[in-house]
Amino acid sequence: MDRVEEIIVVEGRYDKNTLLQCVDATVIETEGFGVFNNREKLELIRTLSEARGVIILTDSDGAGFLIRSRLKGSLNGLRVKEAFVPDVSGKEKRKKAPSAEGKLGVEGMDKAVILESLRRAGATFSDGARQERAGITKADLFEMGLSGRKDAAEKRSRLCRELGIPERISASGFLDVVNVLLTPEELAAKAALL
Repeated sequence: MDRVEEIIVVEGRYDKNTLLQCVDATVIETEGFGVFNNREKLELIRTLSEARGVIILTDSDGAGFLIRSRLKGSLNGLRVKEAFVPDVSGKEKRKKAPSAEGKLGVEGMDKAVILESLRRAGATFSDGARQERAGITKADLFEMGLSGRKDAAEKRSRLCRELGIPERISASGFLDVVNVLLTPEELAAKAALL
């Protein structure tokens, strides 16, 4: 499976699930318009965008374009690319009725369409054969005292504040984000100071 280097921002969890079946990438959900009432999540998207760039991939309906427009404005000046899915009439399999505009969203697109949308946006693909830095693992978090210990949540919370990561992020989400922002050595050095 090809890896996309940029962070991909989608509207919801079903979009994220569909995307992760197509590419290996870090995917963040906006939870629809919820991202605009969640300063921590918006700041996380900014932080990740500064580190690796971001691709906005929302549905092709009015709500999708409004979310895209507001998000793009919030990320003004950062490395933002836009991917678009085509207007396709229909409804997603999990839904009883089509959306208000009767269009398929990101979750309803097939793999070829999503890959083409990302290519047209200028996504940076790698084939998995690239020289990849060693990633931070769950075992590393445990060894550094950032999981599985009595004070781990407090340590993670302090580190989140320092890195500009939402403090309520799950341990898995924390792992994804620190793998974008830090090397294992950098994380170990920061953890040792906590």
